[in-house]
Parts: sequence; C-alpha cells; structure tokens
Amino acid sequence: MLYEYRRYEAAPGRMPDLLHRFENHTLRIWERFGIEPVGFWLADVGTSNELHYILRWADMADREKRWKAFQADEEWKRTRAATEANGPLLTRLTNEFWTPTSFSALK
Repeated sequence: MLYEYRRYEAAPGRMPDLLHRFENHTLRIWERFGIEPVGFWLADVGTSNELHYILRWADMADREKRWKAFQADEEWKRTRAATEANGPLLTRLTNEFWTPTSFSALK
C-alpha cells in the first residue's frame, strides 16, 4: 500500500471555495476513478489556510494510472475552470508518498 499526503495552501480568501469544490465535485469525480481518500484535515492550531489530506493507492503505478485519468476527465476540467474563474484556489501544493512501516496501524 502507498499513501499520498497532499497539502494545499489556499489563496487568500479562497479556502471556502476549495472546500466546496472537494465536497460537492471532486470527491464524486474521484469515486468514478476509484481514487480513495483516507481523510481530510484542517488545523485547529497553526496555519489556517491549509487543507491536508491523504489518498490510498495500491502502488505508484496504480496512482499514476488513476490520477492521469482523473486529470484528463472532461467533468473535472470544466469544474476546475468554473471554480477558478475568479482566480486560482491555491498558492502552493505539496505532496509526499509514504509507505507504512511494519508496525503501522495502516498497512
């Protein structure tokens, strides 16, 4: 199993729009491609303009196949364009790929 940690730094004032896009569009589109989110988090203490989330993949080849299909999806392209009509939602995106240790609760 491979986990992908992603951190999105929202553009000033755009966090509500980013959350709306995930809740009302992105998750539904991901479901069609079998993209599996583990969870989403916002900081209670710390930086307030960041959305953190983790995706679960079988391996890197699985990730590349599914992510490429998602990025090429026409509904996703329309949704992204519409939600960014007033400017980008993000100022920075960070992602890391994690492999669980032998003693991890998540495998």
